[in-house]
Amino acid sequence: MVLRLLFVLLIALNIAVGAWLLLGQNDTHAGFATDPGVPKLRLLSELPPPATTTAHAASVAPPPAASAPALTSASQNAQAAASPNTNTLSYACMALGPFATQEDLRIARNALGTQVQRMRARQEQTTQARGWWVHLPPSPNHTAALAQARQLGARNIQDYFVVSAGDNQNTVSLGLFKDPANARKRRDEIVAAGFQAQMTERTETVPEYWLDLIPTDSKQFDWRSRIHDPAIGSHSTGCF
Repeated sequence: MVLRLLFVLLIALNIAVGAWLLLGQNDTHAGFATDPGVPKLRLLSELPPPATTTAHAASVAPPPAASAPALTSASQNAQAAASPNTNTLSYACMALGPFATQEDLRIARNALGTQVQRMRARQEQTTQARGWWVHLPPSPNHTAALAQARQLGARNIQDYFVVSAGDNQNTVSLGLFKDPANARKRRDEIVAAGFQAQMTERTETVPEYWLDLIPTDSKQFDWRSRIHDPAIGSHSTGCF
């Protein structure tokens, strides 16, 4: 009898424990599924649709008509940037010259000083024609050159001399001329007399002076009004 009573009590206790596990344990675990203060996870399907999404999208999207003024404003800005400013000064580097002497260069610098923001002077070497020389071909030695001179005298040809030193040693000179026409006439006379006269241009290296400058305003720069030498010219050059 006592065993039956214990058996019934055990069954009743098992039923009570099972009921507590089935009913009370789920609520207890549900209340502590996450740490305090951390929101519970929810499925997207459980969330209500946001009521302000449509209204917010409508407020953010720009109206179609607003794009035209924006494009117009951008094109106007581009045109304004592309169009030159009529008040902008024009700069260009140029060279004036050649000046024959340093004094001529100094006078030009003083005359242009107020219209130029930067200047520099430079010197170059150039080859210039200094006239024409009529002569016979050089002889192999001084004796042969003297013999040619005597032959010229025998033909009544005057105004000659034998070069005895320098680069043209043992050459019979027949005259120096500035005008090439006069030099050709003299050469033809000697050739007609039976001699092989030659005509050679005489040159020498001389310095010439240039003035490089940057005008304050190239469009308004009139250097001819201040430098009246017709031998002076101008051309563009690299800036410095």
